[in-house]
Amino acid sequence: MDNRTRQSAPDYTSPALLFLFINMLWIFGVIWVNWGLGVVALAGVAVNHLITLLDRRMNGAA
Repeated sequence: MDNRTRQSAPDYTSPALLFLFINMLWIFGVIWVNWGLGVVALAGVAVNHLITLLDRRMNGAA
């Protein structure tokens, strides 16, 4: 058995958030070109609502 101590895993939170931002930016750009700024605003409100629901669920708030 390997008794050497293992290093902790690297924290990839910042790169993951950066790539999420980049992907949302181009997706919102495509939506804007196809359907207009109003739909992008509605999509942004929907994403904000989903993030709020996820936050409430993770923190146990009712």
